[in-house]
Amino acid sequence: MRIEGTGLLARIYIGESDTWHGRPLYEAIVHLLRERGLAGATVLRGIEGFGAKQHLHTTRILRLSEDLPVLIEIVDAEDRIRAILPELDEMVTGGMITLEPVEVIAYRAAGERPPSS
Repeated sequence: MRIEGTGLLARIYIGESDTWHGRPLYEAIVHLLRERGLAGATVLRGIEGFGAKQHLHTTRILRLSEDLPVLIEIVDAEDRIRAILPELDEMVTGGMITLEPVEVIAYRAAGERPPSS
């Protein structure tokens, strides 16, 4: 798969304890994206944050949280991201999904050579 030029970045903000059909939501989302053949996804675990309810989630020892913020980032062609949004919207019952245009400079597997000009 090649991605060059303008793409779309989707960011999904959820909580670590969010679930989908008995499994962690972030895991269910990554598996869905992989099944659908999207370019890739990265899950980042936050050390502190708050959401719509203004409840603080933190790793600080005095306020140990079991529901830390989780961010899933996806970059792919705009049509591929937009095609999966209805499924993501159904899965993310609490959180936020954002989109922004990005310019893809390189997308290749480790050790893969860039195309010759």
